[in-house]
Amino acid sequence: MDLHKKGVFSMPVSDIEDPPPQFEGHVDIEEFWQSVDQEIVCRGFLQSNRENPCKVSPSYVKWAPWIGPLTRASKKVLNTEYAKLTAKKSVVEQADIDISEERLSSELMNLKVDALRKLVKECGVDSKGSKMDLLLRLREEMKTRSTYDKVFQKVWGASGGWAVIMCPCGIVNSVKFNIRAESPRDYADMLLSFKHFPNVVIYDFARGLVTHTNFREPERLPFSPFEGRVAAATPENIASAKRGELKINLSWLQIKKDPPDLNGHPATGSAEHYALYDTFHQYNTKDEKDALRLIGLVPELCGWVNSQIVEQLFSGMRKNNYFMNSLSPASHIFLMRNILHHHNEKVNQQALEDLKRVSHGDVTLDAHGKATLVHVNIPKDVDMADHCGEQCEALTMTSNLMPCRASWTLGVHHPLQEQLVNYVLDEDRPMNELIVKDGQTCLTRENFVSLGLRREMDSMRCLLQGKDVYIVDLHIPPTWLLPSSCDPFLCLPVSTHNTFN
Repeated sequence: MDLHKKGVFSMPVSDIEDPPPQFEGHVDIEEFWQSVDQEIVCRGFLQSNRENPCKVSPSYVKWAPWIGPLTRASKKVLNTEYAKLTAKKSVVEQADIDISEERLSSELMNLKVDALRKLVKECGVDSKGSKMDLLLRLREEMKTRSTYDKVFQKVWGASGGWAVIMCPCGIVNSVKFNIRAESPRDYADMLLSFKHFPNVVIYDFARGLVTHTNFREPERLPFSPFEGRVAAATPENIASAKRGELKINLSWLQIKKDPPDLNGHPATGSAEHYALYDTFHQYNTKDEKDALRLIGLVPELCGWVNSQIVEQLFSGMRKNNYFMNSLSPASHIFLMRNILHHHNEKVNQQALEDLKRVSHGDVTLDAHGKATLVHVNIPKDVDMADHCGEQCEALTMTSNLMPCRASWTLGVHHPLQEQLVNYVLDEDRPMNELIVKDGQTCLTRENFVSLGLRREMDSMRCLLQGKDVYIVDLHIPPTWLLPSSCDPFLCLPVSTHNTFN
């Protein structure tokens, strides 16, 4: 999750009306996006100088994010940006302001001295001194809301950029076109509108997101256990995490829980929810407890999940900023939604083609929109009598395997045995793919590949060919070499020499 702060649209903030007192932040997403479509279509029937009767303007009451139909819980979604305007701030809401000011201050640091001096003058602040002097004066002046809004509009534009939630595979699940400055509230709105709350979210202000979200849903605490940390915040765990010695396995990220938890996610079966820092911001926090929010603590995530996938999307979007930011609000969000739609289609199509290429089967989407393999296509030249069936399943169950030739071969002429072995040992496929599951025993491709590929003695091939493999103490083999030149058979069973081919 991240913000594309360069994607903004012009908007007169003073024209936005305050919401009615009874408004609770629920917006009809389908009705809103239909109204945006109507404005775009209506333009084709109007002269250039006529006012569009279907015009959609930013509003706290009728401004909805975009969330996919299979991702959102219902057509009623949350947009509580109006709460950013409240005068009295709780501890949680103050965190929203702090992160917004932190981002804005970071942008001010990137301004050139002349541009910063001009901005300071426009805010009625003394423009003399160094760049740091100007920044300190402006930061102090920004404590008043009117000056903050003026600085925000000068630096970013009137709107607050795009708040985006993506999955590690590159699909954009939802996007919120902020009216005001970004805060954890924007991401909480989208997450709480999801049909299934994600088990793991990665954000550059994870602690603020957890505090805000759990404050809004105190009866169920969306981020739990351990307030979204991967372990209890004990001094021992914190110290171990800082030393890099703490490892917390979340095995359900690879293998679905069986049986699943109550209200568990349909993909993982787990009802646990964690908030972690992305790798670029994990050391920026001042709270020592945040040492338990690092991706590196979870082996199933470390080295596998790309925490910068959103930044990579924004990098590709920069070329669009020069014309997108000059559009009206409705045109801006309409075109942006179309761009993201084609992005998702491209990523999905590539993934489906890769899946079909490696699986040789039919791929379909389940009720959750997840691609699944329906069945494997059997070549026409393969006799069905020789095809794998119950007889093969019984032989290959791990509980029935024995250290003998009968357990490690299904017959010389079995048509699918070689295909199966090649598939399992294919190093171009994902190493974390589940290959064997028998009760509580689970083996991935990495487990099989590590048995002996590219070794002087290929134990995997020895086992598959029915050869006997003997294991001796690691200190023994060196004695077989000069100058000791010990006889290897002295360290092996008496009849070992009779078993070698």
